[in-house]
Amino acid sequence: MNRHEIRKEVFKAVFMNEFYDSEEMNQVINTFLDGRDNAEEEDLLKNNKTEEDEAYIKTKAEDIISKLTEIDEMINKSVDGWKTTRMAKVDLTLIRLALYEIKFENLPVGVAINEAVSLADEFGTDSSAGFVNGALAKLV
Repeated sequence: MNRHEIRKEVFKAVFMNEFYDSEEMNQVINTFLDGRDNAEEEDLLKNNKTEEDEAYIKTKAEDIISKLTEIDEMINKSVDGWKTTRMAKVDLTLIRLALYEIKFENLPVGVAINEAVSLADEFGTDSSAGFVNGALAKLV
């Protein structure tokens, strides 16, 4: 899998965190990854996800989830007029992912923002890309 495809899978795993409690998340992520292995959609089969990809996706998703309190504090302090509790879940997850990559993985700011905006175009609403871009610009 390429980095964009891996990031997309991490986004989906972290997004699921919004709907499950922390005790269930490990099983949910495992089920998610198993389901991806068994998927019959052509684009998923082309990804050729390796065991290393799967382990990276799981580890990164779990690490992001473990740092949500810290990440959300950064967001709530920086994005005027918006609290994490008011943000659309897709937008919030993308902001969390990008902020994690910037702060904890030292990914270049431009790369993290571009990837988040790209995923917002794919998974969000018509206004998601602009919102994610603006929120991340304030954060960095």
